[in-house]
Amino acid sequence: MGNGEKLKEECGVFGAFSLSTSVTSYIYYGLQALQHRGQESSGIAIYNGEKINCIKGLGLVSEVFNKENLKTLEGKMGIGHVRYSTTGSNNIINAQPLVANFKNKYMALAHNGNLINAEELRCLLEEDGRIFQTTTDSEIILHLIAKNFQENLIGALLETMKQIKGSYALVILTDNKLIGIRDVNSIRPLCIGKKDDTYFLSSESCAFDVIGAELIRDVEAGEIVIIDGKGIESVKLEVEEKKMPCVFEYIYFARPDSVIDGKSVYFTRLEMGKRLAEEAPVDADLVVPVPDSGIAAARGYSLKTGIPMGEGLIKNKYIGRTFIAPDQRDRETGVRIKLNVLKELIQGKRIVLIDDSIVRGTTMKRLVSLLKNGGAKEVHVRISSPPVKYSCYFGIDTPTKKELIAARMSVEEMCKLIGADSLQFLSIEGLIKSVGLKSICTGCFDGNYPMYVPKERSKYLFEKK
Repeated sequence: MGNGEKLKEECGVFGAFSLSTSVTSYIYYGLQALQHRGQESSGIAIYNGEKINCIKGLGLVSEVFNKENLKTLEGKMGIGHVRYSTTGSNNIINAQPLVANFKNKYMALAHNGNLINAEELRCLLEEDGRIFQTTTDSEIILHLIAKNFQENLIGALLETMKQIKGSYALVILTDNKLIGIRDVNSIRPLCIGKKDDTYFLSSESCAFDVIGAELIRDVEAGEIVIIDGKGIESVKLEVEEKKMPCVFEYIYFARPDSVIDGKSVYFTRLEMGKRLAEEAPVDADLVVPVPDSGIAAARGYSLKTGIPMGEGLIKNKYIGRTFIAPDQRDRETGVRIKLNVLKELIQGKRIVLIDDSIVRGTTMKRLVSLLKNGGAKEVHVRISSPPVKYSCYFGIDTPTKKELIAARMSVEEMCKLIGADSLQFLSIEGLIKSVGLKSICTGCFDGNYPMYVPKERSKYLFEKK
């Protein structure tokens, strides 16, 4: 949903290394498959045998790239990035991949995640005489790699990983290697794919399906994957940190056709709906999902309860990013343009309205109003995740705590505000069981982060006002 109701996506990274073919089209289509992870900017960097060529710009992949400029990016190894600006403003200088030249070598880097010690690291680097071109924490990683480069690149990467704290899935391109790195808690996803003699790295496995590649495995916590002419090599930073992938990948961020850490995103969402039905049953006539975010959970709820599922809300699929929000005097129009009620289906019925989260509560209030004005007898809201009470510091652009409705109100107060007949959320225990991993980051629900987070400071390196 729009109107600030959903948490903002993070970023998507993609990389390809081939012995025989140009990888440009693979990266282009891979980024399109990851477009849901960031719509503000996109970029591709390719090593052409002599140097790294890079094209990036503000906008969607299809807006930044065309047949003409893609022809200038021919090469057998490269990386790509789609961005939502969690750290740093949406400015062309912050678009990735970032390209650098040091030690007579080229390097390009693309990053998904957020460093929680970015301020200290940047201050230290600036005191050391380093000059920054961007306002992203990703550039800090690039400077640290250069600073730590003594004998070899892998040593520099391991040393850099010891210094940075937070979440990061990195793809790095040199003049003869493609490298993937996942943070020691594996908060952000990264996986490896293969097609013929071409290896791939991607934020999500759905990108492999698009290009006809096979998912080999996920990059492990604290692992550096090095792909070159000799094949694939792995180096691990041995640490005691707990593996804690972000649970919101399963709830909302990832595409339903992705598999992350061995778990199907679609089937975890289906399971969330089933467990929600067990924990929060209600006498009703029709299960209605909020499209598209509530569909899988609604199906699970319907299967478990036997209440039929129907498209009570119809989505206008042709509203793009450039949709101009209506005047404040007619806020309802914004929702009605994106979603309309199928009155003939919901007339006189008791509705279970399913979505995956409530952030500010504004959109849910309007949806309940739409259904009731459309003739629904009752509207019972069921959410397939727990209440979002805390900010995320690891690459998701959550609103500040004062903007999170669940941080300020009880469930009963929220129910009254959105005008529902009842409101219930999935429990944290139910969520964890639905995903089925040994441990997972649920910090946005319970404040238990994978590492200590200094709450008194700004959430990001350059806090957006």
